[in-house]
Amino acid sequence: MAQTVGRNLAAPLLFLNLILYIFVVGLASWNLNKFINGQTYHPGVAGNGATSNFLIFAILAGVIGVASKFAGGNHIRAWRNESLAAAAAASIVAWAVTVLAFGFACKEIAIGSNRGWRLKVLEASIIILAFTQLFYVLLLHAGVFSSKYGPGYRDTDYAGGRHAAAGVDLAKGPTVRT
Repeated sequence: MAQTVGRNLAAPLLFLNLILYIFVVGLASWNLNKFINGQTYHPGVAGNGATSNFLIFAILAGVIGVASKFAGGNHIRAWRNESLAAAAAASIVAWAVTVLAFGFACKEIAIGSNRGWRLKVLEASIIILAFTQLFYVLLLHAGVFSSKYGPGYRDTDYAGGRHAAAGVDLAKGPTVRT
């Protein structure tokens, strides 16, 4: 039962990040469509020089984030070392692209001007995601420090680990030594 501490923390965070990433994809796509069409007069769309770059990286972060949550969901379901590698790699890439979008959000806020409310909500969502995704990445890697937080990199409870040390070939079964 103590082995599920990390799982119980990571599962709600994975769901929250999935919802936020889907929201970011929708809102950034809508904003980018209006921005490309030259409809910056539309309420909530107007931006500044960093807006186009911010919207592109926000969409990219959202799409990669949603894809990484599928790998994370598989890991939460299986909760084994084999699924940890895929979930951790995908979540780190999603976090890296989210941090790039976070940088553009900060730049857009620093430049100022008349940004619409939709852009401000999108900026806030990206800023929140940068921190919650980092926390999720740290939770995935918590098994390195203690096995009670999740599968660690040194666990030997799967093929090739304790079975190999006990003389069990999983393809042939246990060997009897005489």
